[in-house]
Amino acid sequence: MKSLFDSFSKLVSKIRGLTYIDDETLREILREIQRALLKADVSVEIVYNLTKNIERKFKKGKIPEGISPKDYLIYVLYNELVELLGGEQVPEIDIKKRPYKLMLVGIEGSGKTTSAAKLAYYYMRYKKLKVGLIQTDIRRPGAQDQLRQLAQRIGALFYGDPGHHDPVKIALEGIEFMLSNKVDLIIVDTAGRHKSETDLMEEIKTLYSTVQPDEVMLVIDATEGKQAASQAEAFAKYVPIHSIFLTKMDSTARGGGALMSVIKTGAKIKFIGVGEDVSEIEVFNPRRFVSRLLGLGDLETLVEKVRALEEEEKIVQEVEKEVEEGKLTLLTVKKQIETILKLGPLSKLLQLLPTSMFPAQVLSRLDEEQMQLTQQKLRRWLAILQSMTLEELLHPEILDSSRIKRIARGSGTSPREVKELLQYYNLLKRLITEMKRSRKRVPKSLLKQLNANLGELGLG
Repeated sequence: MKSLFDSFSKLVSKIRGLTYIDDETLREILREIQRALLKADVSVEIVYNLTKNIERKFKKGKIPEGISPKDYLIYVLYNELVELLGGEQVPEIDIKKRPYKLMLVGIEGSGKTTSAAKLAYYYMRYKKLKVGLIQTDIRRPGAQDQLRQLAQRIGALFYGDPGHHDPVKIALEGIEFMLSNKVDLIIVDTAGRHKSETDLMEEIKTLYSTVQPDEVMLVIDATEGKQAASQAEAFAKYVPIHSIFLTKMDSTARGGGALMSVIKTGAKIKFIGVGEDVSEIEVFNPRRFVSRLLGLGDLETLVEKVRALEEEEKIVQEVEKEVEEGKLTLLTVKKQIETILKLGPLSKLLQLLPTSMFPAQVLSRLDEEQMQLTQQKLRRWLAILQSMTLEELLHPEILDSSRIKRIARGSGTSPREVKELLQYYNLLKRLITEMKRSRKRVPKSLLKQLNANLGELGLG
């Protein structure tokens, strides 16, 4: 997807640099639009119609007084792309029924299981719902463990039974389990299947009849490009498709083709995956997407992320109080890391701002690889902390070699990484103790103080 964003950002910069727009200049701009979209695997028909509409509306439209021709051309381009991607309407994501059953379908390798966890994270975090995940995939090795681990990580309920060989029975038992636990949203993950596998497609039809979901969401890998439309059409022959989840929108230049091809079928894109982490999910908003695509900035998304951090203010204050009183525990560190990770990767935040705010010389100084390593380290530390008992978090001194080995196994890390985290904790504790001995007041800005110490472990 990066190349499409780059192409359109450069195109907008080129338009803004024009002194005038004659017919030849307009034709060259339209050719660049065509090249960018065709490279993104958008169909020739869609590209042709889009550029013809832009040309017609720019030439025949009345440019408002006070608006330059180049700004008006950008405006026309923006409006046509928004219209192509479904118009101004944002998909309805609020769930009014309780419990609400959502079933995920898609071909093998489309990212259904990760998407199930992302949806659970989204509705738990932003809609405050109690969510349960059911894994009915008995074919793919590790499918049960993968979703179970993701559910534990985000705090969702999980049901699966690798001993069963009947996905329908697993689904029924899972729904009964979720109902008994008064879950608001039940997400049913299914086995991947290819559109040509009639027997597996019939199985999904049986699952649909049994589960009777309120919504069927088709998960599509954005690398499929314009082939995404045929997937939507194939699944629609067996079950009704109410919405679409497009995955891997961050790592493919063909994402534009997938978006436009799916929308052409009449399907409603509801969510897009913009990274590998469970938190990297966005509600699909055509207007917002096009603003980002053209390098105009997406301040609305940035505001949402800042507001999410503001919700953590209470937690931050609690941790500040613990630090001031010298009551630093691993639970304090856990809260600290959770708060840091709420904003998501720094590189993602930079993409949400107008490109004009970041001169090339500033961006060149940012070490993308280092930012990614820092995020990965913090996530692994958080996994370690989530694998500890409350007693261990409150009393780290009881962590002996056997407990460290157990925690490492449970978090999918190594004993060395657990010890590294403990080293960080002891460093912070020593710092606070020294401050109290010298009768210096512990700095009140928790994140500023604690995050500064990340640098001592190569994380700053």
